[in-house]
Amino acid sequence: MRDRSPNPPPGRDRRRATSDRSPAGRPRGPITAITGGRLPKWVRDEILHSTGKDRREPAINLLGTAVVEFAEGRYRTAARALREAKELSPRAATIRELLGLSEYELGDWEEALRELRTFRRLTGVTDHVAVELDCLRALGRPQEVTKAWETLRHLDFGPDADREARVVYGSFLLDQNAAVAAWEVVKPGRLGANPTPADVRLWFVACKVALAAGNHKTAATIFRAIRKADPGLAGLDELADAIAKGST
Repeated sequence: MRDRSPNPPPGRDRRRATSDRSPAGRPRGPITAITGGRLPKWVRDEILHSTGKDRREPAINLLGTAVVEFAEGRYRTAARALREAKELSPRAATIRELLGLSEYELGDWEEALRELRTFRRLTGVTDHVAVELDCLRALGRPQEVTKAWETLRHLDFGPDADREARVVYGSFLLDQNAAVAAWEVVKPGRLGANPTPADVRLWFVACKVALAAGNHKTAATIFRAIRKADPGLAGLDELADAIAKGST
């Protein structure tokens, strides 16, 4: 995956693994971890079990091509192959998942949301909850973002997926000038010594929220933890400037 800003505008990557196995029995983790176009057995089996005999190999070949194209950042070419694969195998969840992520990268929020919701319905996997929220945020549908957040909070997803969803919803609330509500969503608790990338992204948003709420001491504490964990993090210089201005 490419490096990303911890609090990017809509259309940036928040894909993360949660646990080892999904509710559907699939190995849990980002589909984008598959490399080289060689599909693992569980992906091939998924297509074999959900696709007509004469369509199986063409669908598998198209998905393999799309995996390579996605990994190289050629999202439009990947999406083109995946649309063809979907025509052949509409109930293959992995095809719908990667198509949704490709459309997300292309900024086609409606299609991305539709495909990822279909993927979630087919599998029960909640890995991309944050991406769903981000699509609604990008579409400028604030009421739907809030409704989706309330609905998705009742789903079972892992800690990293939870943090990524908090990053998106906290950023959304900050955009709505609701810093107090945003703090309740993103407040980090203990600033541990070995944070995950999702932790650091959450801290980044929490720091911005603390600044917006006028709590400069808390913002400075969080900033120091971020800088220690990832001194090269995108956006850190701008955050440092904002903290410096707030302390004068």
